[in-house]
Amino acid sequence: MFPFRSHLSVATTALVLVVPVVVGVAIGGFAAGVVAMAAGFLVYDFVFIPPYYTVTVGAAQNWAALGVYAVVMVVVAQVVARLNAARAEAQLRAVQVRRLFNLSELLVRESSMPELLETVVTAVREEFGLQGAALLLPVGQRLELAASTGAPLSELELHQLSAAAQAPVSLESASVQRGGIQALALAASGQPIGLLALRGLKGTRRDRELLRAFGNHLALALERAQLQDHAVRAQLLEEVDRLRRSLVGAVSHDLRTPLATIKVSTSTLLDPEAPVSDADAQELLSLIDLQAERLDRLVSNLLDMTRIQSGALELRPQPTAVGELVEEALSMLGTSPELARVKWRAPAELPVVEVDRVLICQVLANLIDNAIRHGPPDTPVTISASCRPDGQVQVAVIDRGPGVPLEEHASVFEMFTRREAGGRGGLGLAIARTFVEAHGEHLWVEGADSRGARFVFTLPTPHKAKMG
Repeated sequence: MFPFRSHLSVATTALVLVVPVVVGVAIGGFAAGVVAMAAGFLVYDFVFIPPYYTVTVGAAQNWAALGVYAVVMVVVAQVVARLNAARAEAQLRAVQVRRLFNLSELLVRESSMPELLETVVTAVREEFGLQGAALLLPVGQRLELAASTGAPLSELELHQLSAAAQAPVSLESASVQRGGIQALALAASGQPIGLLALRGLKGTRRDRELLRAFGNHLALALERAQLQDHAVRAQLLEEVDRLRRSLVGAVSHDLRTPLATIKVSTSTLLDPEAPVSDADAQELLSLIDLQAERLDRLVSNLLDMTRIQSGALELRPQPTAVGELVEEALSMLGTSPELARVKWRAPAELPVVEVDRVLICQVLANLIDNAIRHGPPDTPVTISASCRPDGQVQVAVIDRGPGVPLEEHASVFEMFTRREAGGRGGLGLAIARTFVEAHGEHLWVEGADSRGARFVFTLPTPHKAKMG
């Protein structure tokens, strides 16, 4: 403006000199604005107000312009400085909110307790620029290290944090007395949850407030994880109790009939006053033998169930003819006259299968025994086999019993399932499905009316087994 000062009014010059003051405050803050205001005042008075190059002010109106300039510049500097401070505060709070959100987001993820603990200490260390972070959780009356990252805690530091003094270093303390370790106590629902130990925390007061807010979120997340663990344990105990009750019910149900039959038969034979002919005695002995075989099958099923639940089930597949499996399964069922009802039907060109003989024979024995018990007397139980287009062999055990309702087609194979009187379920079908599925095949039931039930399963051939 200097070359044109003779053409500029005093007020115009003052307006132009506002610009460096605003720029100074915007860039350097209020102090820089004051410096720019002082420099502008001197330039305004020395260069643009007559008489020039002196600090003397001539006309009274020039005094007024100079005073107004000074007052306006002070107000402008304060306003701009406060706007900058508010903007900086907003940006800082946005950063803090984002950091708290990022940390809190890690806490709401579905993860196991070890994963949650490792995630927490790693995130805290990275977000707050720490040298190290560790999380200690109460075990009995002591605090024990659960997770850590960065510079590890020494044995002495762990002892100090877990000591009976129970006085962790305060985050408000300016001086750190425990090897640079600061600690944040975590509590939820009025109960101690743990302790977050931090090494190298040098943030501002706001960082410490943010850390305490995160500590509250962390305490709630740890409490939730602990409650989930308790819920899982309670559910597991409830399931174990249910299985125990089901086992007792299933075994007692299967034991009751053969034991009652054996007891009545032996009591009749041992009664010297009972008029028992030789034919009747032979029939009673046969009945005792039959029920003893039934008890033996029950014990075998219980042993098989134990192998399944302990994970000790191992396959030993070998090429075997399906007819041989049927014959061996029938021999496992003993010499009951009911076995005469079993009919075997299969094409002559049926291929061999690649299976564990012991397991598949047990499958067939369980299905045949199930069909005999639920089919009407003197009705046939048919075992058929055929070759499917995909190379598998399909075997079916068919009876003329009441069938299985559609809504029970899946649950009939569940362990310890017991239906109403006359229904199907128990250990045998559950074990049969498990043994078939161990070969990578399937067992299912068809038929829901009085025409009977058809239990069907597939078996792999050697060619398909090699492809699998």
